[in-house]
Amino acid sequence: MVAVQPPSPPSSPLRAYGDREGDGMVQLSFVLAVPPSARAREAAKRFAEEHGLKEPTIATMEECARGYSFFVVYGHSKHSVDFATIDVPELRTTALTRDDIEHRIKDLGRKIVVVGACTGSDAHTVGIDAILNYKGFAGDKGLESYKGFDAHNLGAQVENDQLAARSLALKADVILISQVITQRNCHKENAAAFIEMAKAQGFRDDVVCLLGGPRIDHKLALELGFDAGFGPGTKPGDVASFLVEKICGEPAA
Repeated sequence: MVAVQPPSPPSSPLRAYGDREGDGMVQLSFVLAVPPSARAREAAKRFAEEHGLKEPTIATMEECARGYSFFVVYGHSKHSVDFATIDVPELRTTALTRDDIEHRIKDLGRKIVVVGACTGSDAHTVGIDAILNYKGFAGDKGLESYKGFDAHNLGAQVENDQLAARSLALKADVILISQVITQRNCHKENAAAFIEMAKAQGFRDDVVCLLGGPRIDHKLALELGFDAGFGPGTKPGDVASFLVEKICGEPAA
């Protein structure tokens, strides 16, 4: 995989940017169980002050339900972060064009077999459909639209053992798991359980395992034993580029 060099980190601690760099201006939104009123506005102001905002301004006070008010507050935050001390694994892949992807897979001499599913009790297929199905996402067609990918979308509520069995039958190169439901960290438990099962059955090292979903990032995916994690906004081309670099290696000179 080709690494893209990130920009140099700032030399001083980072503060929020509002009207001017480093002024610490932030926005806080919340709901209080009181109807809109002057007292409610003052309650919201004091609530924001308790969270460390200096000179908070109530920008919005609206009734969101009977007896409930929605607030948007602006204020100065004194907090900052030292960017130079942050070390987070990042998924850096060269963005390839469709022609590049097809050409690289053609050089491989066979199609890349991808099997995906929403596992466990998860019934939300929007993410897995966006990556695998022909229609794709945001104008970027899914892996089904590539000549070089043989994509199989098993849908929702697929048990881990069913996904494993189908992947082995299809001789999958890639297993893509989507997890949307996150109550009680079930997305972590279910995803980790699949990896443990793959290890126990002896095929984990034979496949590329990807994890995706709205609460997934690359760091979490690595911690759970996956090769990569893809979060919100991921397009099919992002996944395709990663897989080509992972499976096909560097292009021939």
